[in-house]
Amino acid sequence: MSVQEQDQDQGGDLSAGLRSLCKGEAPVPGGCLPLLPWDRFSAWLHCVCVVGFDLELGQAVEVIYPQHSKLTDKEKTSICYLSFPDSNSGCLGDTQFCFRFRQSSSRKFSLHCLLDQFDRDLPVYLKKDSAYYYGYVYFRQVQDKTLKRGYFQKSLVLISKLPYIHFFHTLLGQIAPEYFEKNEPFLEAACSDVDRWPPPVPGKTLILPIMGVLIKLRIPTCHDKPGTTQIIQSTHQMGMQISIALPTVHEVDLFRCFCPVLFHIQMLWELVLLGEPLVVMAPSPCESSETVLALVSCISPLKYCSDFRPYFTIHDSEFKEYTTRTQAPPSVILGVTNPFFAKTLQHWPHIIRIGDIKLSGEVPKQVKVKKLKNLKTLDSKPGVYTSYKPYLNRDEEIIKQLQKGVQQKRPAEAQSIILRRYFLELTQSFIIPLERYVASLMPLQKSISPLKSPPQLKQFSQEDFMKTLEKAGPQLTSRLKGDWIGLYRHFLKSVNFDGWFRPRRKEMTQKLEALHLEALCNEDLLFWSQNHTEVETVDLVLKLKNKLLQTDREHLPVNADTMEKLQMHIDSIILALPEDLQGILLKTGTT
Repeated sequence: MSVQEQDQDQGGDLSAGLRSLCKGEAPVPGGCLPLLPWDRFSAWLHCVCVVGFDLELGQAVEVIYPQHSKLTDKEKTSICYLSFPDSNSGCLGDTQFCFRFRQSSSRKFSLHCLLDQFDRDLPVYLKKDSAYYYGYVYFRQVQDKTLKRGYFQKSLVLISKLPYIHFFHTLLGQIAPEYFEKNEPFLEAACSDVDRWPPPVPGKTLILPIMGVLIKLRIPTCHDKPGTTQIIQSTHQMGMQISIALPTVHEVDLFRCFCPVLFHIQMLWELVLLGEPLVVMAPSPCESSETVLALVSCISPLKYCSDFRPYFTIHDSEFKEYTTRTQAPPSVILGVTNPFFAKTLQHWPHIIRIGDIKLSGEVPKQVKVKKLKNLKTLDSKPGVYTSYKPYLNRDEEIIKQLQKGVQQKRPAEAQSIILRRYFLELTQSFIIPLERYVASLMPLQKSISPLKSPPQLKQFSQEDFMKTLEKAGPQLTSRLKGDWIGLYRHFLKSVNFDGWFRPRRKEMTQKLEALHLEALCNEDLLFWSQNHTEVETVDLVLKLKNKLLQTDREHLPVNADTMEKLQMHIDSIILALPEDLQGILLKTGTT
């Protein structure tokens, strides 16, 4: 199916800029630069790398595609070390995992403004982080007696800003095995296919052709109800059947990841919510990356705002920063496999030791929280090593429900849905009282006067918030008992609270600006200007013009009718002024 046909299939409400991106037209309106070759590719991926093993150099980037893709030497070094499992992992055969690393320099390309538009429509936990890249790895290690080392070792790596873990792992599963057989011509052809994809528009059902296979998916939007997944049905498109219909683009197998530490899921939820330093020690990058990603997702729809590294090595550029003993461990979640970390990170307060994750066929056994001093090596028994005392009493019901599911051979997908719903309800019970209190910081609409500056938001007061919990706390929606107030006090000091509150405050401030604009539009501004001096009238016109520019620049939630009405007010006031002032004011503030 052609890209044009896909565009029609995916709804008629795409903006002109998006349609240009889909159809390959050169001019892209809305302040973007003209569409260039590989721009559609760049909407999904920064580049594709092939990392091999050289006897003299060690790991080395052999291929970067497209060839014009820019990576700094520091970024290449990070990709090299993070694309191979540690030698102790013993990953024979094919292994898939994911890593995350800091971007060394900022760069924008011709469609960054359109991609920023997509980002605004995403749920907060799927928004891209401008400072980080994700690396999605397909690593192959097989015996090969023709090579000096005796093994063929190579990784195909997709570098992207998008945190669509499940989608990119599925994509790699389709192209990597064939790439290892056919090499670079196949990779070139696959990248050309990606450059014909429609853009990653949230809320659209997308059909992505890749080397004879069609992948059908839907990227969530910020308007979706949390905890719901839109079912993607397999359908026929232009005589071709959808080969793969993805139920999710980003979710990991939650139950499989948490099964080894099932009795501690609520404590782990608290540790992630509070942004506590956490290390996951695992036997391979696959287990470490999946567990870290599961931890980060357990507080959804809240965004985890600290750094997290699904796979972290001793060669990482942040190794010294994150392992120093001269200061307290930072708020970060690390996934590691090298035994060296058992010694290096002994001073960290919370350590999760994961054994081999198997398909859950037996009931997990009760495991006590272990003392940190008992963690001597990476070979120590699996479990959670911490002295942390949870604020909330343990929910025995969810443990019993999941154990019963194992006994009854309930499908892993169903177990993950139960666990995901449990985490969602727990997070919502925690966050709803905060949402309710923050909404009360908004001034009343009647206090907005059109010809005065918009009123300010009230300050967040921790003590005032705590007083609301007695009657409107989490007990209204959660059966859990415990020290909720202590949990809130700790949370209010965390990076996650700051990351949650700042966008709320910005959103409310913008809403105040929008309500102020509406109040201005409902005022007879021409009558006002006729009863005031020329200087005051000119000042009003300049302020109104600034309001229009601010609305456009900050994407204020103002409808087009209000903008049009305000422009008419400005025009009528200017026309009532002397001609010399008219000429000046018509030119002022138009750029």
